[in-house]
Amino acid sequence: MDTIEQFNQYVMPSYGRYPLVMDSGEGEYASAEDGKRYIDFGSGIGTNSLGYCDEDWVKAVCEQAHRLQHTSNYYYTKVQADFAKALCETAGYTNMFFGNSGAEANECAIKIARKYSFDKYGKGRHNIITLINSFHGRTLCTLSATGQDVFHNYFFPFVEGFVNVEANNIEDLRAKLDGTVCAVMFEYIQGEGGVMPLEREFVDEIFKLCAEKDVLTIADEVQTGVGRTGKFLAGDNFGKKADLTTLAKGLAGGIPIGVCLAGEKCAGVLTAGTHGSTFGGNPICCAGGLAVLNRVNSEGFLGEIAAKGEYIREKLLKCDEVASVSGIGLMIGIELKSKQAGEVVKAALEKGLLLLTAKTKVRLLPPLTISYEEIDKGLEILMGILNG
Repeated sequence: MDTIEQFNQYVMPSYGRYPLVMDSGEGEYASAEDGKRYIDFGSGIGTNSLGYCDEDWVKAVCEQAHRLQHTSNYYYTKVQADFAKALCETAGYTNMFFGNSGAEANECAIKIARKYSFDKYGKGRHNIITLINSFHGRTLCTLSATGQDVFHNYFFPFVEGFVNVEANNIEDLRAKLDGTVCAVMFEYIQGEGGVMPLEREFVDEIFKLCAEKDVLTIADEVQTGVGRTGKFLAGDNFGKKADLTTLAKGLAGGIPIGVCLAGEKCAGVLTAGTHGSTFGGNPICCAGGLAVLNRVNSEGFLGEIAAKGEYIREKLLKCDEVASVSGIGLMIGIELKSKQAGEVVKAALEKGLLLLTAKTKVRLLPPLTISYEEIDKGLEILMGILNG
């Protein structure tokens, strides 16, 4: 029985998988079980932020695994304390809660927002505004928060208390931000929704209205955070800092982590017994996170991400098949004129390039460490497909 056959026999078919068995990786290259190498322009959906098996990252993770792999959150660990300090100082927040995924981080933010409002105003002020075309996770609560009808099926009843507003529609926001609302939750760039940045005027209005009404702002930066846009947080591109920001994906370089960061206003909302996570703040994940932060905070690193993103955009816009390019930094969506994004991804796989889709677009989320040489090699394959 080969790997794919064995896998399909014992694993639930909840993903549409490509016929590729990953075996190893190095830098920006992944290697399959049959030995074929692939340039990775997807980095595990933006998770392998330093590429595959980065030397410093591997050293940090392995040293921690030899020292202490896990302990209950009834106790303290230095690596967790060091990582929390470094992340709060880098992101500009007061404190945080550790979980294991973006969905968990978003669940935590939702709980904080509702408890903040309950503590201050009592019952009845629990609704959270989210945006149409958003994506916040696959748990029942974060699915309910997600503003895409395609996800609202099968699992009824969904969690109540979410109100959808059309992205970039200021009048819709004003009309629905009433006395029942405790928070507005949004992505600065809607990733799964097609790599669609919000308009600056709309973002400004979110923060203005929320400040006037003591409504919390929740920035879902699960995909956009940790340098992906050329700033540590995507909000930095808009000159904004939400009351709560969630991070996951690339934060620990490829091992499970999710974090909810809180500013001073929300720092004391969660008290003993109000939230928890068995594996949250796992020492190995924290060690990986410290390695990522050390690299992202190194001199010139974020500027290089912005420059590489612009380099890719300029190349793509010279292709006749490309209708438009969206996104910021190394988070890129490619709208095509005639070809189907899914077919382009399949063709690229055959030629040794790993791509992603986002709705009707081809999506690029390459490792933040990708070199210009690998960018050129990957784009050569992609352009050959688009021009074919």
